[in-house]
Amino acid sequence: MDLRITEIFHSLQGEARSVGRPTVFVRLTGCPQRCVWCDTEYAFHGGDKRALQQILDEVAQYQAGFVTVTGGEPLAQPGVHPLLTQLCDAGYEVSLETGGALDISAVDSRVSIVMDLKAPGSGEVHNNRLENLSLLAKKDQIKFVLADRRDYDWARMQLDQYGLAGRVGEVLFSPVFEQLAPADLAGWILADRLPVRFQLQLHKLLWQDSRGR
Repeated sequence: MDLRITEIFHSLQGEARSVGRPTVFVRLTGCPQRCVWCDTEYAFHGGDKRALQQILDEVAQYQAGFVTVTGGEPLAQPGVHPLLTQLCDAGYEVSLETGGALDISAVDSRVSIVMDLKAPGSGEVHNNRLENLSLLAKKDQIKFVLADRRDYDWARMQLDQYGLAGRVGEVLFSPVFEQLAPADLAGWILADRLPVRFQLQLHKLLWQDSRGR
């Protein structure tokens, strides 16, 4: 089965639990969502069709133990499931970054899911698939990308309503780059004693680039 790939590259993980870890990124092409602050619009279209074995061979060349499958929205391509399974079978530690609008039930149980819940400022809050929340486990993570105080207050409500801190291993709060001041978000989290992890996008701090290096 072929997959449409925007890029495969080796960099430091810029977000989530594994931030700073050398990682091979497999970025799939296409996304059904259009978040207003999206930093990977280049992955919406184009890309190259590659056979599954070709992708696995390219990943192996980097000799890294950690692989992140991302997009775009990787779950928009059915072929992502055999890719995830074969990466796990090959002995890699694997994470999947998904926007939260598509069903995660078929994802290999060995994969760590990093799932967005889209806040109102994204323009995509109506597409959150809340049925996914019951499928997440301690190996997984939930990410909120927040544009302003309204987004933060909304995220805090979701945290309480769905008991997210007890459901997944990490709840991540991140400011939209160059839109919400990081110190403001950090201060709100501390003032409200939230059981979340504040994060900045390491790759943008290092290279000012959503692609890493």
